[in-house]
Amino acid sequence: MIFGLIKLIIWLAGVVTIAYFALPHFGYRVNLDYWQERQVACKEKIEACQRDLIKTGIEGVKEKCDIRCVNPKSLIQKIEK
Repeated sequence: MIFGLIKLIIWLAGVVTIAYFALPHFGYRVNLDYWQERQVACKEKIEACQRDLIKTGIEGVKEKCDIRCVNPKSLIQKIEK
């Protein structure tokens, strides 16, 4: 069990490393600043949802809150020439 988990982690690290160095060859780059840029906006969304939860209850939050803060298309961007 533990050996399989370690093996999986090593494989994932290898794939991520290869992808990181191979993406520029195909005209893409990894946006390493994405997490810092989105952190403030995500905090504001979560705080707004907390206020809505207090005011309208769970049903109001389900209708109004969209907490999806990560946009996968913004993590890997096409290099503009």
